[in-house]
Amino acid sequence: MKKALAQNPNLLRTLIGLSVTLIVLLSYAVYGATISPSYYLYETDSEETNHGIDAPERIYQESTNTTTWSWNIGANGSNLTWVVLTAQDLSSDSKVRLINAAGLYSHRLLGVDSDESFSCAEQCQKNTTHEVDSNDDSEVEIRALTSYDPARRNNGTVYGKTIDEAADKARSLIQYTHQPSVLRVEIIENGDRSTSPTIELVTTNEQFSDIEVFSIDAATEFLWALAAVVGCFSMVLIPSFTVYFAARAKESKDQLKLQNAEQEVKTSLAGKE
Repeated sequence: MKKALAQNPNLLRTLIGLSVTLIVLLSYAVYGATISPSYYLYETDSEETNHGIDAPERIYQESTNTTTWSWNIGANGSNLTWVVLTAQDLSSDSKVRLINAAGLYSHRLLGVDSDESFSCAEQCQKNTTHEVDSNDDSEVEIRALTSYDPARRNNGTVYGKTIDEAADKARSLIQYTHQPSVLRVEIIENGDRSTSPTIELVTTNEQFSDIEVFSIDAATEFLWALAAVVGCFSMVLIPSFTVYFAARAKESKDQLKLQNAEQEVKTSLAGKE
């Protein structure tokens, strides 16, 4: 650094000028991206349906000493997303089944807020039948999705050159028909049971609601971007400038020692004369 500055006295000024220029250019690029985005946020309206439950069909199998209760429930397949089955008043070691011929995605951790590491895209299984054992619980819940793609539910983001193009993309992402949409629920209990369990089935359908351009606080983002750029250049330039000023200080100290030595020599020679 010292030799480079000795060969080019304007190097320090060049480095500072280059740093300032790059900071301005990069900050303007970030600022320009924030004020003219091409991303749009769309919203959906969720309609939950708590289905009325008719009396179940009862089948007792003497060979296995089990009682099977079954319900066939018709759901709206248009943009169907969530299916939530709750079974109550179960006997011990009962089996609860949610059946759909088109298949549903489900997992025991689906919808559990406390497990942040869960990903339905990686862990959910698509099956026509999902089964849960009651064990010692008198209540069992099965949560299922028609698709693990989050774009079909709970709002989302799309890219488009115009808002009309973005709206068409959002509608195409949401639009889906789940067929066949009939849901069959089966509960198998041990023994000859005469009192049926209680079930509740709730389905959710999504509809396109609204879309708007994605916007942020440009001034705040500009300041954050500027701070980031300044910080990056500081990490590069501060060590170099530290070495430079340390070298200058050492050079000045050595120069002072040399001048003092020369002065002492001159004083000694003058005394001898």
